[in-house]
Amino acid sequence: MTPAFIILAILAGISILLFLILVLKIHAFIALLISSILVGLLAGLSPVEMMETVKKGMSSTLGFVATVVGLGAIFGGILEHSGGAKAITNRLLSVFGDRNAPIAMVIAGFIIAIPVFFDVAFIILVPLVYSLQKKTGKSLLLYAIPLLAGLAITHAYIPPTPGPIAVADLVGAKLGNVIMLGFIVGIPTALFSGLMFGRYIASRIHLDAPNATNSAENNRLNDESELPPFSIILFIITTPIVFILLSTMTDSGLVPLDKSGRLFSIIQLIGHPFTALIIANILAWGILGITRGFTRDQLLKISSDSLKPAGTIILLTGAGGVFKQVLVDSEIGEQLAVMISDSGIPILLFAFLAAVIVRVLQGSATVAMITAAGIVSTIMSPEMTNLQAAAIVIAIASGASTLSHFNDSGYWLIKEYLGMTDTQTLRSWTTMTVILSLTGFMSVSVIYMFL
Repeated sequence: MTPAFIILAILAGISILLFLILVLKIHAFIALLISSILVGLLAGLSPVEMMETVKKGMSSTLGFVATVVGLGAIFGGILEHSGGAKAITNRLLSVFGDRNAPIAMVIAGFIIAIPVFFDVAFIILVPLVYSLQKKTGKSLLLYAIPLLAGLAITHAYIPPTPGPIAVADLVGAKLGNVIMLGFIVGIPTALFSGLMFGRYIASRIHLDAPNATNSAENNRLNDESELPPFSIILFIITTPIVFILLSTMTDSGLVPLDKSGRLFSIIQLIGHPFTALIIANILAWGILGITRGFTRDQLLKISSDSLKPAGTIILLTGAGGVFKQVLVDSEIGEQLAVMISDSGIPILLFAFLAAVIVRVLQGSATVAMITAAGIVSTIMSPEMTNLQAAAIVIAIASGASTLSHFNDSGYWLIKEYLGMTDTQTLRSWTTMTVILSLTGFMSVSVIYMFL
């Protein structure tokens, strides 16, 4: 295949995807499958080969992703309904005080978005933002931007949130390494996009909390006696993360253990994402559910309801796996890797830009991450280390987080809940996502130089 044909095939696939989503309003799952099939046929795969590629791409991707995303969704659902997210925020606010409330909000967002979906976490915590504004009289953005930055960073960078799980699986990165790099990159990103920019924009745009705020609800949210203990919530959230990190460190040799020994096997078992999240779910079910008065039927309903949004993400990821498989089976990916290598474009920059383009054009960060991962995974060198693969995940996540605007559902959610005009939303939330994206990419680029 000539370079011109390779570029044409990739552009055709992305163009068809965007046309189906933006113009025809077809769901991204179907749009990804259609564009993948058309690219495969264009690249010379026979109809029979193409259908086998669809089957292979779906099955190879969903075996891992569906399990982890499903377990993570149930875990987050129980945490949400038990009041765990509010318990964390209230405790942080009591520790940091009103003066340092923005720091408390960015940390709260950072922690809570690990098990809880971004939009759900924001809706749960926005009454606390209202309460802080009414109490201090300062701009609502002083507290909202740090919270949103913390939520957005974790949502993009740190498993078991669905985005980084999907990308890690597509590019072959271990979740433990993604978690480590996500935390490292997340710190400066939160500082610049959340705290510093939040303080800056709050001094230029003053927003009062909407009048519809229910003060009784705010009082209840700040009554820690009705919420589960902070220490218990933190223990349950960090347990799967610690297990996954421990497994990664022992497997890589950072923790010296005999790989033929029983202790190593036990750590590998409890540190596998499947087992770690099953343990977290059992802890949440018992400690946050049964012991706090939830019936088994209530917990079953919470678990079932929490899987509904997870289903869309799982299917999208499977369709992204199909797109990746098409590039592999048609050998477009191999030829693209040669082109990228010959052009001198660093793979990290290519990964970032691929995600940026899809994100800006169609709005969904998840679709942008999955589409970019499908392309980038086919051009990664076999000699690339697992830490380098994890850095690719963070670069893609950074690109997919940028420039949230009119075609992003998150834009409208935040605009309405904070009572902003379009101009105010673009100056605050949209600008914050750009700062977050650039800071995250620059941070991981520096780290990548030493990997």
